[in-house]
Amino acid sequence: MPELPEVETTRRGIEPHIRGKTITGVIIRQPQLRWPVPPELPVLLHRRKLKHVSRRGKYLLLTFTNGTLLLHLGMSGSLRILRSETTAGRHDHFDLVFGRHCLRLHDPRRFGAVLWTDHPAEQHPLLAKLGPEPLSPECDGDYLYRRSRGRKVAVKQFIMNGQVVVGVGNIYANEALYEAGILPTRPCGSLSRKRCERLAQAIREILATAIAAGGTTLQDFVQADGRPGYFAQELQVYGREGEPCPACGRPIRQKTLGQRSSYYCSRCQR
Repeated sequence: MPELPEVETTRRGIEPHIRGKTITGVIIRQPQLRWPVPPELPVLLHRRKLKHVSRRGKYLLLTFTNGTLLLHLGMSGSLRILRSETTAGRHDHFDLVFGRHCLRLHDPRRFGAVLWTDHPAEQHPLLAKLGPEPLSPECDGDYLYRRSRGRKVAVKQFIMNGQVVVGVGNIYANEALYEAGILPTRPCGSLSRKRCERLAQAIREILATAIAAGGTTLQDFVQADGRPGYFAQELQVYGREGEPCPACGRPIRQKTLGQRSSYYCSRCQR
């Protein structure tokens, strides 16, 4: 599933090609993704200029003068910049046409989303309750310490809660906790302020490194230009059950936590 680094990589890949360009067509091939695609989009976006492309969590926000298009890649979606005349494949469900080029949504599992709002995007129900961005100054050790007080939930589930901090998916939560030396199952309320600072720093470093590497290719993700992400080559614990810990050599363990696989070193993380 594309996580924050993959979505940010996509944003950076598509923005130079479409920002400031005018919509000349909207093609809806599949009207039902995770939610129905608004059928009025061809009328709403006709001859509208795209002002900018931003991201909130795992949502891409395409802002026009009359509203914002929200795109989510779901479990296996991707966005490509293609020539407008490129023949659409079976899973190519949606195009924004900018003259000779188009932005095409490819989504085999149809868990992605194409939504519209003419209100401020931050007020949309899917965005309104999201926590701060993990790369923002707001998401520091003091913030994690305050939010975790009195809570018994496992720290991994805590940092994956979008209302606490947005966009820290399973892969990067595992890697950040390893980097910070914190056991995934540890109750978040038991963390000291110093360990919260270490965790916030680890989250920032892991995500920044993943974005620089173009994300993590494990199944379906590719960048906007079709190239794979390369952060998978730098994973320390995720998907490495039974392999030696890079630091101490003890076998990496795996445990299901909140219906997600957690990978950790029982010696280096506590």
